[in-house]
Amino acid sequence: MKLIQFLMFCFHLIVQNEYHKIADVCISCEMVLVPAAWLYGDPRHVLYPRNSTGMFCGVGQNNDKPSVMYFDIIKCATATNIMAAALQGLQCPTTQVCVKTCPSEFWILPPSAHFPGAKPADFFNQDYCVPSFQLKDTKYVSMCVGLVIAMVVSVLFLLLLRFTAPVLVWVLIIGVLAVGAFGTLTSVSIKLKMCVCMFVCVCVCVCVFRALGHMMSTLFYPIVTFVLLLVCVSYWGITALYLATSGAPFYKVVAMNTSQSGCSVIRANETCDPEMFNSTQYPTCPSARCVFINYNTEGLFQRNLFNLQIYNVFAFLWCVNFVIALGHCTLAGAFGSYYWAFSKPADIPTFPLIQSFMRALRYHVGSLAFGALILTLVQIVRIVLEYLDHKFKEAQNPCTRFIMCCLKCCFYCLEKFIKFINRNAYIMIAIYGKNFCVSAKNAFSLLMRNIIRVVVLDKVTDLLLFFGKLLVVGGVGVLAFFFFSGRIQTPGTTFETAALNYYWMPIITVVFGAYLIAHGFFSVYNMGVDTLFLCFLEDLERNDGSPEKPYFMSKNLMKILNKKNKAPKTS
Repeated sequence: MKLIQFLMFCFHLIVQNEYHKIADVCISCEMVLVPAAWLYGDPRHVLYPRNSTGMFCGVGQNNDKPSVMYFDIIKCATATNIMAAALQGLQCPTTQVCVKTCPSEFWILPPSAHFPGAKPADFFNQDYCVPSFQLKDTKYVSMCVGLVIAMVVSVLFLLLLRFTAPVLVWVLIIGVLAVGAFGTLTSVSIKLKMCVCMFVCVCVCVCVFRALGHMMSTLFYPIVTFVLLLVCVSYWGITALYLATSGAPFYKVVAMNTSQSGCSVIRANETCDPEMFNSTQYPTCPSARCVFINYNTEGLFQRNLFNLQIYNVFAFLWCVNFVIALGHCTLAGAFGSYYWAFSKPADIPTFPLIQSFMRALRYHVGSLAFGALILTLVQIVRIVLEYLDHKFKEAQNPCTRFIMCCLKCCFYCLEKFIKFINRNAYIMIAIYGKNFCVSAKNAFSLLMRNIIRVVVLDKVTDLLLFFGKLLVVGGVGVLAFFFFSGRIQTPGTTFETAALNYYWMPIITVVFGAYLIAHGFFSVYNMGVDTLFLCFLEDLERNDGSPEKPYFMSKNLMKILNKKNKAPKTS
């Protein structure tokens, strides 16, 4: 009986402490994994090249020799499994020597060695040439300038929309209606409801731009998200690198020239130490070398290396989703503080974004971690399905392929649905401070009661953001094309671009970077629309315009919905 009471008490504590326990468990497991990986791992096996004896180049006694030279690099390319050789430290069957610098001269065999009587001028007249394999230094200043232009254009576009949003939104709505003007006629009541929804959409969009004007710091929060995501990627990459090199290196004595008869004295399983190895120990086989084979796979840590890598991927996805959730909650809190300020801008907090960020870190970490964990589990299932589909693609029959395709489609839709639920749950968490489940239930119920308004606002916002991204990415892409193709001449040599054999690569890089930048800045606007819309729906349902429960919506919204705040009665 006492055991049952203790278990019930533990369950009550878990419920009371919300989802902080889940965050604590995930963080604790990660804190155990990382020190173990860093303790057993040695990333030098991947970061530094080795010579034929297994010694590192650029470290220790070869500190002044950071490069490695292959005597016959063709043997590396013609190896049986070049990928396996790359994973095992690029050890290939040729002599490798640590050198200070790579050779800068090319030696050519005289043609007279194979063609007696031939004249060198005859070969030069054939116009044969040897291409240079030395990579020239590339200036990335031009591409960085293109990305900065994309950032500036994105911010200016959002600022200008504050004044042109009503006109632009109405143009988009009228254009869409004109395209679908040949549809069937519906009842007058539905038309009136759609017109009211359109007016509401326009007013919400205008309110978002006004909020951005009063809280300019929100436009630059994507930079914080980018830095945090960069930390997550670096953290995952370093941990994966240490895990991959966690086993002790295993060296064997290998005869580089197996045609020598005296090399038969070398046993197949003869190990060695590269620091103590000396080829004079095998006088009958002068080509004997101490060669790195692989990493030791014995031991509990090494035998579970694959499982640890899977958990590292899981932790990486969880961290990324948590950073995104933190950004959503922070922006939602800032926009929510704007909406629920009765007298704007007098009642708006001084630093709404910083205050919202601190509230999210202090009170909502558990809820954000729980929402990120749910999304991560679905993403892991999708990764496993993709892996199984790729692994058994040739062995599947049409029935199993159909089932696999259905599973992948279902989990893809489930991931989209969970992202939708999480996004609106984070808004409710930032506004009311309740736990994840209650916030998700309230947000979903509120949206389902106003499904027509949700659909209209979502499509109008998507269309507006699409044209915004198209303007930014298209403009920067056209500018990059004319610049890198040499059709725009810049004064001076700072931004001078050299003649490129393939200028599409920097253009694609600039366009892709411009899209990411535009997506990051426009996501702030999208989050503002969702937050203010949920606040508007809550305001409409909870308040009635009385002095005790006044409306917080703008005067334009109250005018559209025929609502107004009643003046308090005077004695």
